[in-house]
Amino acid sequence: MPQSLSAVYVHLVFSTKERRPFFRDQSVRHELHAYLNGVSKRLDCPTIVVGGIEDHVHVLGRLGRTVSQAEWTKELKRVSSLWIKERGPGFAEFAWQAGYGAFSVGQSGLERAREYIGSQEGHHRTFGFQEELRTLLRKYQLEWDERYVWD
Repeated sequence: MPQSLSAVYVHLVFSTKERRPFFRDQSVRHELHAYLNGVSKRLDCPTIVVGGIEDHVHVLGRLGRTVSQAEWTKELKRVSSLWIKERGPGFAEFAWQAGYGAFSVGQSGLERAREYIGSQEGHHRTFGFQEELRTLLRKYQLEWDERYVWD
């Protein structure tokens, strides 16, 4: 096959350092989501949806053929961190957490994942980011050590 094709979908989740609520302002949050969408597109990893709340983001995207999951995440966090710090003095101490969660999504699960990410505000009225991540980790049967998940 002379052409390389790929359809690998990933649900990426990462938080602000110490889950600080830097994105309480809806307009800043929407700008961040749009910015992450643009960065991801430039990396040839088109997004289906970007969402989240005041202290974390979710990105559902198709991984590009030449970009690893780690490279995609690192670049999203790197350039968005620079962009966020330019937003003003209230963002001078901004940082993303060191780690992230990445979960595979099959073609048949894309709509459900898109809806889940799109309903983050309602979803987080009942529980916070840490419980959400623990739920995802259990769903995907991943083992984790609480000492190293949260920063």
